Amino acid sequence: MDELPYADVVAVIPAFEEAQWIGPVVASSLRIVRSVLVVDDGSRDGTWEAAAEAGAKIVRHAARRGKGAAIRTGLHEIRGGGHRWVLLLDGDGQHDPCDAPRLRSTAEEHDFDLVVGCRLEDREAHAPVRYYTNLVACNMLSRWLGHDVLDSQSGFRLIRSAALEGVAFDASGFEIETEMLVKLCHRGARVGYVPVRGVATGRKSRLRPVRDVTRICLSAVRYQYMSW
Repeated sequence: MDELPYADVVAVIPAFEEAQWIGPVVASSLRIVRSVLVVDDGSRDGTWEAAAEAGAKIVRHAARRGKGAAIRTGLHEIRGGGHRWVLLLDGDGQHDPCDAPRLRSTAEEHDFDLVVGCRLEDREAHAPVRYYTNLVACNMLSRWLGHDVLDSQSGFRLIRSAALEGVAFDASGFEIETEMLVKLCHRGARVGYVPVRGVATGRKSRLRPVRDVTRICLSAVRYQYMSW
């Protein structure tokens, strides 16, 4: 863990209308990893230009398709690239890429396949609806998955590339984090959690309380009881 950047880690960043924040996120990430892919989900504010200028590789959706779709596109694009690890983080600056080495060292030390950056200890970093939605989902998933799920909705996570092989995701929105957690656990993936800082950026959350919370909960039930 002494040498930076990590040549065997690729960062995938889904982004929509994040021109104000994406450049610093990419630049900070490139101090940790050697390759960053930004999936621009139909932005019209210069997001992809700012990301490219900061050094990211770019894939663009012609129109907005959702965070889950952007992540799926990113995972497809990096497939076969020879990376041992995939680092997922959001493009709005709420995650500090400088915390990524802690995720990596924890994964290596405990042989985890997925390490999630846990933000629930930092309650002030969350809007109330996001905090309580996440808490309910964590309690539900903990019972189903057989381990204490400490942050089900964090988009800041490190995944062993081999654990993703043969796993098909279909979520198009915020439920992608829950789908990933459930499906990887059902395949025997070892999951760990690392407390991380939540960075307050001032940007209003795009999570819609009724629509997105309902989709996340219904998706959790579907993924838990689907045929494997």
